[in-house]
Amino acid sequence: MLIIGIAGGTGSGKTTVVHQIMNELPLTEVGIISQDSYYKETHDLSYDERSKINFDHPRAIDFELLVQHLKDLKEGKAIDQPVYSFVQHNRTGDTIHTLPRKVMIVEGILILTNPELREMFDIKIYVHADSDERLIRRLRRDIAERGRDMEEVLNRYQTTLKPMHEQFIEPTKAYADIIIPNDKYNTVAIDVVRAVINQRIDN
Repeated sequence: MLIIGIAGGTGSGKTTVVHQIMNELPLTEVGIISQDSYYKETHDLSYDERSKINFDHPRAIDFELLVQHLKDLKEGKAIDQPVYSFVQHNRTGDTIHTLPRKVMIVEGILILTNPELREMFDIKIYVHADSDERLIRRLRRDIAERGRDMEEVLNRYQTTLKPMHEQFIEPTKAYADIIIPNDKYNTVAIDVVRAVINQRIDN
């Protein structure tokens, strides 16, 4: 099994890169795991308490479960990924049954901060985007998909997202094997990744 980690700041376009990579690969051979599914359970907290959690800090992620799930997949066992609700700031109790594939893509802003997880990645990718660009994308997404208002998103960006990005996410670029600029010139980088994957799938 080939495990690929795709990191990058919030709104950097990781999901777009994942889709670009998967576009020409057989769907039956590739699976995706999102770090966002592995935010810790917070059933013991009220909604107000949950909404104050710093979701851009590594301690918000249940890395133990994520690592265990990847180990299970490597051993050929299916897993049940948690489902997380950004509207409720909590796990929903539902799961996604995920089967092992020849290629597993793990994507998320903080995945390269965890040493054990880094060790498991055969290819580490960092998607780089300009900070203004990332803020604009984050604004659009959170207002449209997560029920936030502009004031709330901007406030969170200034108090949490930006400092956490500088402290935890940006430095993980140093661990990346490939840095992909998220713009129209990234086709070469995408082709390189796809070629490596195809080589592994064909073996």
